[in-house]
This record gives sequence, C-alpha cells and structure tokens, in this order.
Amino acid sequence: MKTRKHFKHCFAVAAYGESPYLPLLLHSLKVQSVESRVIICTSTPNRYITKLSAQFGYPVYVRNGAHGLQQDWNFAYEMGAERSELVTIAHQDDLYFPDYTKALLHAFQHFPDMSVFCCRYDTIDGDGNTIDGSSEKVKRILRLRLKDHAHADRTGVKLSALRYGNGIGCPSCTYHTKYCPAPLFRNDYKFVIDWDTLIRLAREPGRFICIEKPLMAYRVHAGAETMRNIENHNREKEEREVFRKLHSAPVTELLMHFYKKAYGAYRAEDASETGTTCS
Repeated sequence: MKTRKHFKHCFAVAAYGESPYLPLLLHSLKVQSVESRVIICTSTPNRYITKLSAQFGYPVYVRNGAHGLQQDWNFAYEMGAERSELVTIAHQDDLYFPDYTKALLHAFQHFPDMSVFCCRYDTIDGDGNTIDGSSEKVKRILRLRLKDHAHADRTGVKLSALRYGNGIGCPSCTYHTKYCPAPLFRNDYKFVIDWDTLIRLAREPGRFICIEKPLMAYRVHAGAETMRNIENHNREKEEREVFRKLHSAPVTELLMHFYKKAYGAYRAEDASETGTTCS
C-alpha cells in the first residue's frame, strides 16, 4: 500500500479561466529544489485546467458558485490548510524561483512562530522579461525594519511595513495556518484585500519573516485588474479606507495626495503593456 507523503508546505494555485501563464507557473513549482505539495483550485473549471492538471500531476479542487476574489482565495487557502501547515496562494500569472520552498522551510525551522513569510521579488512583463519594478523598490524601503528577524514578532515592527502602503508583495506570502486560521481573508476589498489582511495579522501573535532575496517573479501585463480599479475609483476608495485605519484624517489625505499621483504612472505603464492584480 502506497504511503501518502507528508509535506509541511503547500502551493495552492488560484486558477481562473484559461491563462497562458498558468503552465509557466506550474512548471516553476515542479522544479522547486525542495518538493512541496501543489494543488490547483478554481471556480471556473474547464478543459484547459483539467489538461494541465493531468500534464503536471496536480489535483484540481473546484469551488461551486460565482467567481469572486475573496471567496476563491479563501477556498484555495482552506484546501491548502487541510493538507499542510504552511500555505502559499500562488497567483497563476507569477513564477517561483527554484529555492523559494527551500528558503521558506529554512526560515520556518529557525522561527517556528513565523505567521507570515515573504520575500523580495523580480518584476517581469508578459513575455517574461525582467523590467524596472519601481513599486518593489519602494516596498523594500517600507520593509526595512522587518530585516530584524529577532524583533519581527512585535506589532510595531510588523506594522512598519504596512503603515505607508503595503510593503509586502502578496504573491510572495506564505501563511502559517497555526497563526492564520481560516477564513484568511475577511474583507470585501477588490484591490487592497491582502493589505487589509496583513494589517490584521500584524496585530495578532506571530512573526513576519521577510527574506530580502528575489525568490519569485511578479508578472505585470495588460488586461489585469489594476486599471479597472483605477478607472472606477475603487482603488482610491479602498486605499483611503485602509489608511484611515492607521492614520488621522489629515495624514490620510496627505498620503492619498501622493498615491493618486501614482495612478497616472499606472496608466502610462498600462499603455506599454503593464498591469497588476494586487497591492
């Protein structure tokens, strides 16, 4: 009788539609230097996803009901949490470098109270070319205090990466189910769903461990959600609400003044084939 292998870590892939980038993501998970469990989770089952499941040998779990970001991410997290202690919600557009899991498990071995693991990431375009990731450079500054792993269990240190914007790239995150019980995402935001969640987790027990080494690639490409959120002012509304949870009204408006200037940059980038899917 074949014994089922136990994995501390699971990549729960959130798959939608027929993304041309999904095979590239699945390949990047297949060639990890340390093996993890991988599952595909979707609310849009189709032949394309079924074919890739068979090709890579990863099981598919289907959520019944309409496609929704919060519901789909929570479903992926819960499916992963049933199988492993550490769960990464892998976005179908992105790539994980071969040593992502190795670095994650090394950090977990040294800091078993780690609630959230994250890392630096490269930014790539639709063709997989590395591009100037200006937002990641800013995030790196916001994450400076997280370099002090010994004190990264303190609420103030964790929040320091989140007070003036989301300094943590959501696709780079792995969550420790002991400290991050389901449902993980408890807000209805479309753009800042991850930022608001990380603020909540920063105020709860557990350590944020950030490895300042690129361990994944975050893909920006035309047709993603960012431009839609900007055009309908949803991004502005959500960011203002989250800033207001952290700052006074005058400070919030000052921060929004600078953030709204960044929206124009996103429009310019979108014209040259860029976009993004989370804060």
